[in-house]
This record gives sequence, structure tokens and C-alpha cells, in this order.
Amino acid sequence: MPKLRARALGLPFPGTTGPFNAITDVPGIQVGYKTLINDNPSSPSRTGVTAILPRGRNITPQPVWAGMYALNGNGEMTGTHWIQDGGYFVGPIMITNSHAVGITHHAAVKWTVAQYKDAWHNNHLWAMPVVAETYDGVLNDINAMHVTEQDALDALDNAKSGHLAEGNVGGGTGMIAYDFKGGTGTASRLVEIANTTYTVAALVQANHGIRPWFTVLGAPIGKLMPHDRIHPVHEQGSIIVIIATDAPMLPHQLKRLAKRAALGVGKNGSPGGNNSGDIFLAFSTANEQDLPQLSAPVCAMDYLNDEVFDEFYMATVEATEESIINAMVAAEDTPTFKQPANKVCKAIDGETLAAMVNSFHMASKLKEV
Repeated sequence: MPKLRARALGLPFPGTTGPFNAITDVPGIQVGYKTLINDNPSSPSRTGVTAILPRGRNITPQPVWAGMYALNGNGEMTGTHWIQDGGYFVGPIMITNSHAVGITHHAAVKWTVAQYKDAWHNNHLWAMPVVAETYDGVLNDINAMHVTEQDALDALDNAKSGHLAEGNVGGGTGMIAYDFKGGTGTASRLVEIANTTYTVAALVQANHGIRPWFTVLGAPIGKLMPHDRIHPVHEQGSIIVIIATDAPMLPHQLKRLAKRAALGVGKNGSPGGNNSGDIFLAFSTANEQDLPQLSAPVCAMDYLNDEVFDEFYMATVEATEESIINAMVAAEDTPTFKQPANKVCKAIDGETLAAMVNSFHMASKLKEV
């Protein structure tokens, strides 16, 4: 039976969510996983691939308007040079482990060429997929290169809308957050502007932080739960945050949205450590149109006024913060592989977490009386 998510546990996260409280609340988005778990003691695989299809299985290639931001660049997200200059990407977003970026990129190119075969056959087009990573070598034998091309293709084939699994799934299978088991998490927020309701949603691959930093809704949980740490001193991981919306935004606005993911990560305590690849991508599914290479000389886009963006910024912060906790409370205990070997990376107990956070809030209110 799946574990309860953060809100169901009674953690009082603010904001109004979409029906799934997930990135799939943005219409058209599909997410798929391929999870690899094999407890072979000499070379365990606890890894996988996450695939996000911003426009589902549309067979017509269309730009997805985007912006990115790196809080700390000790990591990889392919395709971002063109996102910075051109303001868009085409095709899927993939997230995996650090040593599987190449094979996952290869698979994403193959999928793109097959999915949009008519356009690729009839025109001089090229694929520059977005593939991001975090390091799972503490729990997974990352040097064994367990992820294959077929695994990445399976993640793409498995993509669907609706409710999403979290925790030890897809690219998040072998990840650690704040010395607890981390992984994949998601959340969403609704924003109403000029009588139109838009969705802002996040999906994270949480593999960052050390225990003393860990904060949940203002409560210093890391200091209250100091035991069973995996990283005694230094952070060894990263976090990828994908922000999606159906609100019409220009690339410069999406870059500003991506920056706000850093505030959501920071609310749970991380300062963006030196060893952490904290890389964030925001995209909008609005403004569907042909590829620039196949378009007329003059094009047009709808976009919201920058003056109404504070609500979108807050929604991004809240969805990112909640996604990280959803990843952690959904996770399962996982044995370590090396440094330190033969230990168990414990998942946080959700009910204990909720009780501690609510007790902290109650005590704070009593002090104010």
C-alpha cells in the first residue's frame, strides 16, 4: 500500500493544489518511470530513469517555451545552452543518474526521431533533448552503468497522466535527501489571474542536503532527528527541479520562475552546497505553434504581464518545497553500497515527522500568548 503523502499526514502546507497535486495537473503532461532494483551484493542496481513528456504523445513537434537557472552548477542538464539562447526545447525531459546521461540522451534522440518521424524525415532537423542527473553512487553501483537505452525508452513508453508514484521510483530510486532516503516527488498549485485558473507544478529528483540543515515548515527537524546519518559531514548529492505551467509565459519569465525553485529548496534548509548540482528548469505548455524552422517570418505569442507574477513565484516556491517532502515521506529504506558500506539509508517516518512539525507549531503559538 502506498504511503500517505505530506498533506494526508497532516503537514499544513499552504496553497490550493490541482486534483492530483502533481505535475500531471498541467493538461497534456505525462510522466513515466523505469525503476531498476537488484540487490546483488557485489553490484546492486538501485537506479532508474524518469521521463516527462510536456506535450504528451503529440506526433507534431512543437517548441516548449522554457527558462533555466542553476543555483549551483555541480551537475548536468543537457540542452540548456539553447534554452538560454533560444528560449525553447523540443521533446522529452529525462532525469537519471550521473553516469547514465549519455545513454539516456541517446535513447531520447531515438524516441524523438521516431515520434516525429515525418518532420524529421522531410526536413533538416536535429534533436537536443533535456537530460538531467543526480548522483546515486552511495546506494547504487553507479560505475556498473546499469541503465540501458531500453530502460530509458521504457520510461518514455510508460509515461501517463494522473496520479504519480513517488519516492524510490525512476531516476529517484537511489537518491538521498538530508541523510534520509530521498527520490522523486511532485506537487502543484492553482493560480487565478483575470478570472482564469492556471496550474503551476513541480517534479523533483531530491538527492541533496545534510541532516543538520533539514527544516520542514519552519521546524528544525534535522536537529530533532540527528540519528542514522549517511553523510557525516559533507553533502554528496544534488537536486533537479522541473517546473511546469499552462500559463502563457515568455522565456525570460520562465527563467525568472525557475529561479524561484531555489527558494523552495531553501525553505527545507539547503544553502545550495558546493558539491550539489542544483539545476532548475521551468517550461510552459501554452503558445502551441510550429517549430521556428517551419514557421513564417513573423510569429506571435500570448503572455502574462510581469506585474501579476508574484502569485506564480509563490506557487513555484510552495510546490517545490512540498515536492521534496512528498519524495521523502514516500521513500523506502535502502541499503548502502559504499562510503559507508553495509548500512541502511532510512526513510523518514511520515507520522513522526508530522507530529514533530505540528508540536513545534503549537509550542511556537504558546510562546506568543
